[in-house]
Amino acid sequence: MSNVNHSASDVEAVKSFAQVFQSLKKEIAKIIVGQEQVVESILISIFCDGHSLMVGVPGLAKTLLVNTVANVLDLSFKRIQFTPDLMPSDIMGSEILDDQRRFKFAPGPVFANIVLADEINRTPPKTQSALLEAMQERSVTISGERHKLPLPFFVLATQNPIEQEGTYPLPEAQLDRFMFNVLLDYPSIEEEIEVVKNTTSDRSVSLNKIINVDEIIFFQKLVRRIPIADNVLSYAVKLAAKTRPNTASATADVNNYLAWGAGPRASQYLVLGAKAHAAMHGKFSPDIEDVQAVATGILRHRIVKNYKAEAEGISIEDIISRLR
Repeated sequence: MSNVNHSASDVEAVKSFAQVFQSLKKEIAKIIVGQEQVVESILISIFCDGHSLMVGVPGLAKTLLVNTVANVLDLSFKRIQFTPDLMPSDIMGSEILDDQRRFKFAPGPVFANIVLADEINRTPPKTQSALLEAMQERSVTISGERHKLPLPFFVLATQNPIEQEGTYPLPEAQLDRFMFNVLLDYPSIEEEIEVVKNTTSDRSVSLNKIINVDEIIFFQKLVRRIPIADNVLSYAVKLAAKTRPNTASATADVNNYLAWGAGPRASQYLVLGAKAHAAMHGKFSPDIEDVQAVATGILRHRIVKNYKAEAEGISIEDIISRLR
């Protein structure tokens, strides 16, 4: 466990944050082979007090990854498998009668620091909305009574991109609640060989807990205090504005290929994400490269392609890369 000096100057705290980040990556790599970009996005999201949506085919160790992150951060972890018959009370909790015939609140699995919402697009909108409300409010209301969720509170939702039959896709307005859309790709042959070697032997790994709840909350506040130059802030806001078709900022590509662009929440997350990315790499203020490093994951689920882009095989990532 790291010993973070809470009374240190912000400069010292950023140095400490960069060391903690390297320790976290090293510890997670004991279990998770490759996926450095995915791990970095999830950690940035946690330290920005945001949530992430992870898209990937089955069998890419999404649950193992989230469980490992929870472990090294010394946070409580719950996994909820979303199904078509899942009710809001199944995840939020409900009032039950105790032995004295009095109602008491029995908390649901959402009462954890890290919640893995597995296959969120498999459950009806009512249940999706209940989770998304908890993400926004950091609390749930049952029978008129408000129950606060434990802090830090981080939701990692997953979607399976190949089985779309019988699913309830998240509307754009709800997708906007997620800071990052993280794409999980197949491992390289070398990484897959290592995964298979590790998982088909009697190898056992013990993970060290790197930081605790208080230190995570301290770093979340530190990220917000990090200064950002006006030109970098302006670049982040203009980058989000460029994605909006038929506006003064829109590029020719955007007008040609996009039906909808990113809203102001994208600008906020680009700035916060750039601050966390800079601090994790030992910089005391973000530059334009830090904004660019987080841009794809933040913008990917906030912009919608039109039919022309679909017909010409233009990907969202292509459009984002041309904006910079």
